[in-house]
Amino acid sequence: MNAAPAPRYVELDFFRGLVLLVIVVDHIGGSMLSRVTLHTYALCDAAEVFVFLGGFATAIAYNSLATRHTEAAARQRFIKRAFEIYRAFLLTAGLMLFITAALNAFAIDAPNMPTNDLDGLMHAPLAALRDILLLRRQPYLASVLPMYAFFALLVPLALPVARGRWWWLLVAVSAAIWLAARRIAGYLPTVDGVPWDFNPFAWQFLFVLGIVARCQPIYPVLAKRPVGWFALAAAIAVVAAGAYYRLRIEPFPTDPSIKQNLGALRLANFIAIAWLAAKLVHLGWMHRIARAMPWIGTIGRQGLLCFVAGTGISLLVDSLLYAATDGYLDLRLGLAADAAAIGLLYVVAKLYAPLVARASDFVRQSPLLQPLRPFRLPLRLPLRRPKR
Repeated sequence: MNAAPAPRYVELDFFRGLVLLVIVVDHIGGSMLSRVTLHTYALCDAAEVFVFLGGFATAIAYNSLATRHTEAAARQRFIKRAFEIYRAFLLTAGLMLFITAALNAFAIDAPNMPTNDLDGLMHAPLAALRDILLLRRQPYLASVLPMYAFFALLVPLALPVARGRWWWLLVAVSAAIWLAARRIAGYLPTVDGVPWDFNPFAWQFLFVLGIVARCQPIYPVLAKRPVGWFALAAAIAVVAAGAYYRLRIEPFPTDPSIKQNLGALRLANFIAIAWLAAKLVHLGWMHRIARAMPWIGTIGRQGLLCFVAGTGISLLVDSLLYAATDGYLDLRLGLAADAAAIGLLYVVAKLYAPLVARASDFVRQSPLLQPLRPFRLPLRLPLRRPKR
């Protein structure tokens, strides 16, 4: 008999949902909430949190599959997952181009619209489609998904090592690749040498750290006294230094390659923030907060779906807000845009599963549609676990 499914971590769902919400508002230029999100007070932003939590959640899912079924089943599932993420990338790329074309039809223009990709598609459609299929061209906001597809392919190799006594070797190899990431980034497929927004050779290090954080008792060991007090003090100092630098010295980063290649200072700042977050989880505070705001966890449980939907929502809301304000900040319209974006993302997370189930029932029950197989969207929802 298979083991019982692993319980969900409400704190993890909450953090993932919160990060998805932050990603949406951070990509709305006139957003008011984006003025108080992580990137305003730290050298890192929601991207680091998203990737680290992705590694942590991946370790939970892989270990659960290996326990309930077999190691081979877990490997096959994540190889399949890589192709699901690839299909989600194609869907996101198409969504970005479709929204841009629709806005152009209404004479709406905004800085974040991927007009260059749309122009390339109009002038040479076959070449543009080929470049998108080969990951050489990655339209706005779709660029994180190819990196995730590569990560999913590496999971069957990384997880068995992360669970064992040689986990430190996995971290060492990953760190070495991170250090060499700038030099080997040229091997990535590109168009006209335009670099990827996220260098997967660099960001894999953070993903691996998320995996190891789940598979090994890193926090319980280091949190013991007296090392724990020193680690806590060091984390507070690093977070304070990052906040001072961002608020007083360089409010707006000027070198995009630092984020692209996961700069050392960004990484150190995130690790310090992650340590403080782990402390809050250990104290039980995050559990109480997550229970008080379950709607954020609802978004977090639909990670890939809400990421794809969030890209479309943020591009649409950002463009409409820019057209309404001529690019100037407007408190009321900015808050209204934030509320609309957050509300739409929650509606997607809440209604997607019931709508898909109802559509499947309709196809099964309709005599005219019996010969047809049920339509399957390229996003896989987590299976519902039976109540005990």
